[in-house]
Amino acid sequence: MNYQIQFPKEQKSCEVSEDTTIMQAAQMLEIPLDAPCGGRGKCNKCIVKVEDAEGTRQVKACQTKVDRDMSVYLIRQEAKSARILSQGLDRDIQINPYEGEEGYLAAFDIGTTSVVGYLLKGDTGEELSAASMLNPQSQFGADVISRCNYVLTNHTTQLADVIRETLNTLLEQLAEKVGITVEEIMQISVVGNTCMHHLFMGIDPHSIVVAPYKPAQKASMTVKASDCDLHIHPDGILRVLPNIDGFVGADTVGCILACQMDQREKMTLMIDIGTNGEIVLGNKNRLICTSTAAGPAFEGAKITCGMRGADGAIDHVYNGDEITYSVIGDKEPIGICGSGLMDAVRVLLERDEIMETGRIENDGKPLYISKDVYLTQQDIREVQLAKGAMAAGMRILCKEMGIQVDDIEEILIAGAFGNYMNPDSACYIGLLPRQLRSRISNIGNAAGVGAKVAILDHKEFEKADRLVEHVEFVELAASMEFQEIFVEEMGFIKEELS
Repeated sequence: MNYQIQFPKEQKSCEVSEDTTIMQAAQMLEIPLDAPCGGRGKCNKCIVKVEDAEGTRQVKACQTKVDRDMSVYLIRQEAKSARILSQGLDRDIQINPYEGEEGYLAAFDIGTTSVVGYLLKGDTGEELSAASMLNPQSQFGADVISRCNYVLTNHTTQLADVIRETLNTLLEQLAEKVGITVEEIMQISVVGNTCMHHLFMGIDPHSIVVAPYKPAQKASMTVKASDCDLHIHPDGILRVLPNIDGFVGADTVGCILACQMDQREKMTLMIDIGTNGEIVLGNKNRLICTSTAAGPAFEGAKITCGMRGADGAIDHVYNGDEITYSVIGDKEPIGICGSGLMDAVRVLLERDEIMETGRIENDGKPLYISKDVYLTQQDIREVQLAKGAMAAGMRILCKEMGIQVDDIEEILIAGAFGNYMNPDSACYIGLLPRQLRSRISNIGNAAGVGAKVAILDHKEFEKADRLVEHVEFVELAASMEFQEIFVEEMGFIKEELS
């Protein structure tokens, strides 16, 4: 039997069979719902209001089947106004694209949470416009493993379809801002982590979700843009940067190109703290890298009141006679994003409301930051897991490099979360080494810069494949010491920063 489901605010409706969930109906209508847990009913963030003949109620969209005619209203719509980082570091680029200097070029960074695109002038390299959107794949899961498993379980092309449509939408926006047509864009470059890369290109992700977690495709790819349903010039070319290994993908290659890590004299640690944490250590003599599953807590996916950096999110927390905070959009707080979460844990540690073990004083009762936003004992544990994994990953790389943590001369923080976080809080809670506080600098969306570098200079694109051959990948799961160091790094140290 079929029923009518309506989303009045979105002005969309359809008829579905009775075994269809509300979330599946929303996906059919291209209405994104937050589903960090991948629709398993665990995160409580896809709750919607349903109106039908029996009245009004709130339900989980992923667990509720359409068993009658109904109207559905989304509750968590703040993500539409999410704060997305598009700026990155500046570096000199030789303008030398593959197909001469005629026409326009575009570069994209496909992140797990957001997608950023840039329109470039082929003859000068000038950035003409930038545009960004949240990654609509989040409706299939907050983390990359959930999304890959969704594809494998459902044998679907949905995740490729929605991300390609997102790029087409961004291409239209980029072109419209400068008064050209998308058909005038001749080439596109794309970076993304290994999972985003595979899902975008329609490559079976099975090999990266089971041991030994190897990419099905490592080398760079050059194909016709139309082969990936991208609507630029009919003969337009898509160039996708290579993956390194494991979950360290083309976005990290982009960061390395942007920072010119292979040419640096100083021992440099580069970290992209996103939904996955990628770490690269080294200089012109040697580069090693790894990845850690650190991001879900700082992206809000596993935090009770967690959310993305959008209007209504507490983004910074301050200690004083009372706890104070700032909110994105200067609105009433409805949740807390990663930078606010890190600050909050620091403040609560300073106020002795959290012990060095991570245990909440006061019998483990929730700790309120605002009237409606609070942290639970489980939330603190999630932060400990995330920061412990990142810190342990850094120590393992130092050991592999044969250096001490103190020998790191510079720390480069890439990505949106790193751009908005307070480095003092990151050092205080132990995410970053305390003694290296003065050596930390933000480099913004370095992956996006790398995508621009690769499309503006064909020598840089070709160099990317050579880099991948020389960057050494360290698989933490295979490290005998990782678990031991990870446990050591989960605790907190209550000391003032020097």
